[in-house]
Amino acid sequence: MFAAKLSCFRDIDAKVTELKSIEETFENIWYGHHPAALGLKPLAWLYCGIGAARKAAYTSGLLSSYKAEVPVVVVGNITSGGTGKTPLVIWLVEYFRSLGYQPGVVARGYRGRAKSWPQQVRPDSDPVVVGDEPIVIARRAGCPVAVGPRRGEAVAALLEHADCDIVISDDGLQHYALERSYEIVVLDGIRRIGNGNFLPAGPLRESAARLDSVDLVVTNGIAARGEFAMKYVAEYAQNIRTGEQIALEEFADKEVHGVAGIANPQRFYSMLRAKGFRVTPHSFRDHAWFRKSDFDFADQRPILMTEKDAVKCEHLGLSECWFVPIAAELPEVFVRRLSRVFGGDDDG
Repeated sequence: MFAAKLSCFRDIDAKVTELKSIEETFENIWYGHHPAALGLKPLAWLYCGIGAARKAAYTSGLLSSYKAEVPVVVVGNITSGGTGKTPLVIWLVEYFRSLGYQPGVVARGYRGRAKSWPQQVRPDSDPVVVGDEPIVIARRAGCPVAVGPRRGEAVAALLEHADCDIVISDDGLQHYALERSYEIVVLDGIRRIGNGNFLPAGPLRESAARLDSVDLVVTNGIAARGEFAMKYVAEYAQNIRTGEQIALEEFADKEVHGVAGIANPQRFYSMLRAKGFRVTPHSFRDHAWFRKSDFDFADQRPILMTEKDAVKCEHLGLSECWFVPIAAELPEVFVRRLSRVFGGDDDG
């Protein structure tokens, strides 16, 4: 029995290592000048053509879209991989609440293994069932959250179970089966659109021209003309096991292990280093599932990880493991632009 389990774990490790290697290869192709991009161009043209045909089918009415009775704000991106949408979604929940709205959030529930969809998400939901990011939103934003691969069904379920008068969709820019009132795109300020090719030759889900048709473009980092810069603010670390909170400036041990299972882990490590930490990085594939053995490091230095990763580690009993909550900070001009549409004070 033990030998069988050990063999199973080894098989899992081998598959995870293989997936991570594949992801790293595509990262090099998308954000470098890798010659493999040329060979993938025919597949990219096929992807582009299928996407354009699908969008045309919805815009022409050939395929029907779900229209909610309340405004729907989509926060998405035009590239594959994380650009930092979730902190903005949480910021938007707080902003709309300050205007008197009762916001709710829908998401895909990526890597969730629920037997049926959609699912309502609570702060104590199981990430194995609903995914990791929706739980972070439910905890931090304190609002109703529903997840499902079909966003229209998720919105309908959310409105059935909660008294929401505005819905924010975390991702879903290309999910044209859901009608939307407002679109916000988030760009990575460093990676931008990579080599400018469509998947799989590049990171693009849609043409860069799509940016001209959305309502607002938010850049995670340095913004170009016409974009709004979003900053990440990290003030404290919270112990996964005890809930104790310590300001990052007062964290006694500045030599730490950094753990990140996110699309761009370097952003997390850079943030820690900017706070004065000396980081030994440990990167996992995006939305990775963790085991206690993943944290068997050779020393007793504290472990700092992202909040998204932490929700999957709470059952592991790690005493010196901390997560760092991230808050989004937006410029006042961004607030004024939203206020003109959603009923706030034009003067900001």
